[in-house]
Amino acid sequence: MKALKNMEAIFTVAVAIACGASYASFMQPSTAKAADVAQANAIPVVVVSAKRMTEQEKKISLIQERQALLGNAGTSTL
Repeated sequence: MKALKNMEAIFTVAVAIACGASYASFMQPSTAKAADVAQANAIPVVVVSAKRMTEQEKKISLIQERQALLGNAGTSTL
């Protein structure tokens, strides 16, 4: 009977230590969260240095793309 009471005490202490350690680990800020906050504050900037295509160039590009897709439709990707 005395051994059973000791096991209950050991279990209770182990659970208390585990809960305390879990709570303490959640309260500390992690470095990953700090890095996410730093990235969230940065505003992404996109710079496009190419000139726009004319309507004629767009049509030609679309035609070439469709022809390439139709030419590859019969081939297998295996």
